[in-house]
Amino acid sequence: MAVIGVFVPHKDGGWMGTIRTLCISVKARIVPNDNRDSDRSPDFYVVAGACNLGAAWSAVERANTECRFLKVQIDCPSLVAPISAALFETDDGRRAHLVWNRRKLPS
Repeated sequence: MAVIGVFVPHKDGGWMGTIRTLCISVKARIVPNDNRDSDRSPDFYVVAGACNLGAAWSAVERANTECRFLKVQIDCPSLVAPISAALFETDDGRRAHLVWNRRKLPS
């Protein structure tokens, strides 16, 4: 897994930080979705300025002592495909790391 972002808590209940890859370097916020109209609606949006970069859903990894995290989907016209990542909060709650892992292609 590669860390592509570091975030700190924001006063609105979301997160703010920077996403960095080889082709992206952007300050972003993960903001709560206050207008969820169904259970499938995202819990958060990923935004940079006025641009919507993606969405995030709350999740629990049951195999690892019920670790809570956000499933994050990021897309932009410069990407070949959307990035699927996860935002894991550090034990002290003062930061969160956005991690990405390349899917294994069938051989």
